[in-house]
Amino acid sequence: MAHAISLAQKGLYTTDPNPRVGCVLVKDGVIVGEGYHRKAGEGHAEVNALAMAGEKARGATAYVTLEPCSHFGRTPPCSDGLIKAGVSHVVCAMQDPNPEVAGKGFAKLQAAGIELTSGILEDQARALNPGFIKRMETGLPFVRLKMASSLDGRTAMQSGESQWITGTAARSDVQKLRARSSAVISGIDSILQDDASLTVRAHELGFDDQEYAQFVASRQPLRVILDSQGRLPKSARILKQPGETLIAVKHGVQINVGADVLPLNSDENGLDLKALLVELGNRHCNEVLVETGATLAGQFIQQNLVDEMVLYMAPCLMGSSARPLLNFPIDKMADKQVLNITDTRMVGDDMRLTIGF
Repeated sequence: MAHAISLAQKGLYTTDPNPRVGCVLVKDGVIVGEGYHRKAGEGHAEVNALAMAGEKARGATAYVTLEPCSHFGRTPPCSDGLIKAGVSHVVCAMQDPNPEVAGKGFAKLQAAGIELTSGILEDQARALNPGFIKRMETGLPFVRLKMASSLDGRTAMQSGESQWITGTAARSDVQKLRARSSAVISGIDSILQDDASLTVRAHELGFDDQEYAQFVASRQPLRVILDSQGRLPKSARILKQPGETLIAVKHGVQINVGADVLPLNSDENGLDLKALLVELGNRHCNEVLVETGATLAGQFIQQNLVDEMVLYMAPCLMGSSARPLLNFPIDKMADKQVLNITDTRMVGDDMRLTIGF
């Protein structure tokens, strides 16, 4: 199962909106087939493993990281393929949270006389697909907030200048976060300040295999700009990039810059962020990356909409007049928000903290 999970990780950047899945076929203690889901519309992990195994699949044990599908989508049901191939035992890490599958694949396998074992390395399998699982269970995407700061917690100079706080290795790491995301959210102020493109760029991903890097970058995440007053100019670089851009505005605001527009309710705190996430869930977005400034980042946190924060801290000081990490007012020590640091590592000269909410 551990090997199946490592295979599934090969689809980290490319399966969206499908889950990342790996499959290993074992017969008489020998791996006779293996595969993973590479891209939506292509063969699922089980299909690819069965193709490699051929007739050796008969009587084999299949180790799969997610319950085999039982419904027709863009490809036939994987449970049918396992039954037809004569697999005798299926070991699965977890049940599929998709209501169209949830237990139905297991039931079909058992009805065909196939032995079933489930729950093996389930935590590791769930970690493969935090966005897919959350969307299936709640209708909302998994929200990852990316921030970069100096050691004294500053994200930009008072003027707004922020390029660059962190080094090239950290920025390459952010490219990977974008590549695994269904959508990237930013605020209009950040776009106007930096004229950012918010794209995945093959040459900045840091992969040795440039053909693979080009393949990863061929799927651009949806770019979402929160622009309540419709200030985005037609000349903005973000509008000239491959992929789609969605502009969220306040109801009644008109903007015509050649991108999709999403009207949202608003109040004194800005646009309705929960409604935005509901819309992104409806658009099959699994993981959403929020790349923005202190105000919008603080709003996401205050509204309990963040699942994980990735914070890059550079070994520098920017001084007390520079802009803070978050606009997140707290008056009493008793009200401080305690977080869970799940991972700490160096990325080049910078420290990366992964923080759970």
